[in-house]
Amino acid sequence: MLSASNIHFEMAERDRAVNYGGIGAIHLMGQRLGLAEEIDGRVQLLKRHLPYHESDHVLNLAYNALLDGQRLEDIELRRNDEAFLDGLGAQTHSGSDNQRRFHPAL
Repeated sequence: MLSASNIHFEMAERDRAVNYGGIGAIHLMGQRLGLAEEIDGRVQLLKRHLPYHESDHVLNLAYNALLDGQRLEDIELRRNDEAFLDGLGAQTHSGSDNQRRFHPAL
């Protein structure tokens, strides 16, 4: 029997939401399992990691597929979605393009 006793809702003055149900849980699970570190340790493609690592690219493609992304352009839509990026804890990098990187917040 499902009781859903561990689900809680809070409302704030400013609220934002995304319609990508479960991506936060998947991202958190990947962080706890050390997925980014494992990918970076096994996939060696980039000569320099400024600012992105191999795991950033791999996870970006994987998340696109999990979120029913059909094209690479779908990644661009989420890259500009502030609520989505904030939900994943993507940190802003300095630069003219204001890009973000998924940085594990352990």
